[in-house]
Amino acid sequence: MNVLSCSINTLKGLYDISGVEVGQHFYWQIGGFQVHAQVLITSWVVIAILLGSATLAVRNPQTIPTDGQNFFEYVLEFIRDVSKTQIGEEYGSWVPFIGTMFLFIFVSNWSGALLPWKIIQLPHGELAAPTNDINTTVALALLTSVAYFYAGLTKKGLGYFGKYIQPTPILLPINILEDFTKPLSLSFRLFGNILADELVVVVLVSLVPSIVPIPVMFLGLFTSGIQALIFATLAAAYIGESMEGHH
Repeated sequence: MNVLSCSINTLKGLYDISGVEVGQHFYWQIGGFQVHAQVLITSWVVIAILLGSATLAVRNPQTIPTDGQNFFEYVLEFIRDVSKTQIGEEYGSWVPFIGTMFLFIFVSNWSGALLPWKIIQLPHGELAAPTNDINTTVALALLTSVAYFYAGLTKKGLGYFGKYIQPTPILLPINILEDFTKPLSLSFRLFGNILADELVVVVLVSLVPSIVPIPVMFLGLFTSGIQALIFATLAAAYIGESMEGHH
C-alpha cells in the first residue's frame, strides 16, 4: 500500500512540475483549456524544419548520393547504431522512435542558440528553445516511459511485471520506484542543462557583449548535441532493458 501511495505521489509530482512557471508566459485559450503558446510555436518551427529537411532528403534519391543525401544517410546509420547497441537485435522497429527523440531534441536545443527567437515580440514573455521549458522535457520523458512499458509488455506479456521481484521480492518497492523516477531524471537533466546554458549566454552577452560569449555559445552547441545523444541513448537503453528483463 505504501508503494502504491509513493507511486501515486510521484505521478502527482510530475503533474505538478508541468505547472511550474518562471517569468511571464504567453497563453492561448482553446475551449476550456489554457495552452502554453510559446512552447507550441517553437515546437512547430522545429517540426517544420525536420519535416522540410526530410522531404528534401527523400524527394529525389540518387544512386550516387548527393552531399545532402549522404548527410541524412549518415544520421540514419548513427541512429541505427545507437538503437542496436542499446536495444539489441530487435532494434529495427524502435529506430523511428529513437530517431524522432534524438532529432527533435537536437534541433530544439540548437534552435535556442542559432534562431533569433528574441526578435519576435509577444504580448507576454518571449520565445526560446522548446527544451528550455519543463513541460516539453516532462512530455518527452513520459513518452519514453510509455515506450519501455509497451516494449516490455509486448515482448513478455504480463510476465513483464515479474522483473519487479527480481532478484528477490524484498526489492519490489525499489524496483517500482525506479520506473517512476526514470522520467524525473530524464526531464530534469535535459531541462536543467538547456536552461543553464541559455542563462549563461544571456548573462555574458549583457556583461561583455562582443567577443567573450562566442566560445561559450560554441560550447553550448556542443553540450546541446551531447544532451540529445544522452536522452536518446538512455531511452533506447530503457527499452532494451524492459525487453531483456535485466538491470
